[in-house]
Parts: sequence; structure tokens; C-alpha cells
Amino acid sequence: MDFELVCEGLEFPEGPIAMADGSVILTEIKAQRLSRITPDGKRETLVDTGGGPNGAAIGPDGAIWITNNGGSFVWLDNGGLTIPGPTPPTHTGGMIQRYDLKSGKLETVYDSCDGKRLVGPNDLVFDKSGGFWFTDHGCSTPDGRKNGAVHYAKTDGSHISQQRGHLISPNGIGLSPDEKTVYVADTQLGRLWGFDVAETGVLAPNAGFAPGRVICNLPGYQLLDSLAVEASGKVCVATIINGGITAFDPNGTTEHYAFPDLICTNICFGGDDMQTAWITASSTGKLFKARWPRPGLKLNFNA
Repeated sequence: MDFELVCEGLEFPEGPIAMADGSVILTEIKAQRLSRITPDGKRETLVDTGGGPNGAAIGPDGAIWITNNGGSFVWLDNGGLTIPGPTPPTHTGGMIQRYDLKSGKLETVYDSCDGKRLVGPNDLVFDKSGGFWFTDHGCSTPDGRKNGAVHYAKTDGSHISQQRGHLISPNGIGLSPDEKTVYVADTQLGRLWGFDVAETGVLAPNAGFAPGRVICNLPGYQLLDSLAVEASGKVCVATIINGGITAFDPNGTTEHYAFPDLICTNICFGGDDMQTAWITASSTGKLFKARWPRPGLKLNFNA
């Protein structure tokens, strides 16, 4: 696949949003900030978020909603590559933040669910009703992992619920075009899950012992990060170790598009025909732009 370098020198970029003016807004997890990349490749800081801003999306209010893991990584340098390491002992949990593009105000909307602190919010997607699904990735501990979960919340701060718990490391999250399926990529398992939606904000009960439907497990040692959905229903998941984007068909077949970074973390779609893709190459701190072979799914809210 042909692609071009848009910007470099970023500090572990993630959460890209294709804006109507041709710019891309993204998070820089290591730098703890939300940034705008202009069409000519220049970077400007929108706001310092603190913690570890990861996923980002435009909400129904036109604001940018951020899943912030609260600083759940120690950052390692491996031969010039930026690698997320273990969770530091200072980590106390993460949060859901809202950034108003007009006023410049940043606020925390949620930091707990049912009285328990969110561990490491990672990625989010808005449904047609204006609520949002998000993943909590969990975090590492000296003795293993705190498991993650899938949540649903409303933007007015009135509702947050855990819809599936005890997941190993849920990361990317997206909705099928008909919004009947929530897709979740599990990092450590290299697995794409499909969860059936019973009603707005509610997942259907488990089918048997499995927490959801297994769409596909990648072979060998491949890890999964964040994702975007195509208009056709394919799910494009950023892939680690086998650096690039893996497109999963709901029938379980896959195709891989390589990009020159061990840790590709996300993809978003934009442009008039939704076939312009932006890919965050995080260990090298780069943002790439490519012509995708198929159009992406237009998100419910844009700016």
C-alpha cells in the first residue's frame, strides 16, 4: 500500500480524528496532550490533559471526548523506539475527559463506575443516540494484570455502566454499521470480539461460557490495538509486532496492510469519499496518510 508521512516527532500518538478542515486531532500519550496536526504537517498543542490520553472522538456536543488511562505506562527507550512499559506504582486510575474546542475547557466527566475507580480507559465510540461505548484496558501489576471491561456512558454525566467485565486487555472498540454489534480488540489475546447489542447501551447476555463471539484470533504472536470500521463492515485493527493494520471481515477472514512501525496503534477515515486513512505509528512517533482500498464508515458525529 502506498502511503505518505504527514508528521513526525510525536510522542506516542494515538486516537486520530479526521477533521472537516483537513487537519487531524490526536492524542500523544507520552506527552500527555491533545494535539492538532495541520494539513501541512505542523503540530500544535490544543490542551495538556495530564495522565495518559489515549482514545479520542467527537461527541454529539461537538466536543472531543478522551479516554485517559491516568498514566498507566512507564516509557522505555528500545533502540530509539518508544515502548510502553509496566504500570508505575503511582498510578491510581483513569478517567473520561471532555475538551470543548470553542472554550478550551477540559473537564473530567467520569472517573469511576459503581463506586469503583476506572483503571485505564482506552478507546471509545459514539452510537446514534449520542451515548458512547468505551473500553477499560486494565493495567499491569507486579503480580499480573488488573483485568479490563467494556462500559457504556452518557455525555451528560448521568449514567455509566459496566456491560462486560473480566476481559484480559480490551483495547480498540467500534460499532458495526447497523450498530447491532460492538467490536472489541483484545491486545494480549490478539483476538477480535463481537458483542451483540440488546438495546441502546446494553449488551446481550453471554452466550454460554464465552464473554462474546470470537470473530478471529490472529496466529502466532501478534497484538491488537485500536480500530476503525469500514462502511462494508470490515473492522480495521492496528496491529503490534506485525506492524500495520489488519482488516477483519465479520466472517473471520483477514488481510494485513504493513506500515513501517512495530507498534501501529490506530487508524481513522476521512475525506470526501471516506477513503483517506490516517495511521498512528507510535513507537517512531509518526502519522501516516494512505489511500484505503475501501471507504470507512462515517462516524455519527464529526467536526
